[in-house]
Amino acid sequence: MYVWARLARMALTTGSRGDYRMGDESRLSFRCLPTDIDFNMHLNNARYLMLADVGRIDIFFRTGLIALAREKGWAPMLGGLQTVFVREIRLWRKFDVVSTVETWEGTQIIGRHKFVLDTGETAALVLTTAGIYDRRNRRFVEFDEVLSALGRTATARPPTEAERIFLASHTGLRALTKQGG
Repeated sequence: MYVWARLARMALTTGSRGDYRMGDESRLSFRCLPTDIDFNMHLNNARYLMLADVGRIDIFFRTGLIALAREKGWAPMLGGLQTVFVREIRLWRKFDVVSTVETWEGTQIIGRHKFVLDTGETAALVLTTAGIYDRRNRRFVEFDEVLSALGRTATARPPTEAERIFLASHTGLRALTKQGG
C-alpha cells in the first residue's frame, strides 16, 4: 500500500517541481520506513528499484510523456539495469533519489538514479536502459522522435566510459537470454 502512497505523493507534487528538461534532475526526498527494511535493518534491494521507478515516473509526468504515451499508444519500457550499493540506508534515515536522463542513442535511453544520503554521500547508483514502445506499430520509437512529439529539442551526448561498459554488458546478457541462456 505504501508504494501507492509514495507514487500519489509524487504525482500530486509534480507541479511544484516544474517542467523537466533533458539535463535536469528529478530530486525526490524519502525516509527509510519500517516497511522498506530487510533483516539487516536497512533499505532492501527491491525498494531501491521501486524508488528508482518513482523517480523515472516523475520525469515522465514532468516532460508530458505520460499524456503523450496515452494519446499515441506508446509505453515507456525498462530494458535492463545495473545497481551498485556503496553505503547503507538505515531505518529512519532521510535520503534523496536523484533521477536523470543521461543520454540516448536511437531508441535506447540511458537513465541514472543516484541515492544520496542526508550527508551528501552516495549510497547507491542505478543505471537503466529503456525505450518507448509504440504498441500500435509494434516498434520502439527513436528518442529524437519522442522529443519532437513533446515539442522539445535536445542533443544526446556520447555515452561515458561507464555507460558504454553498462550497455555492452546489457547487450551481451540480453543476447544470451534470448538464446535461452
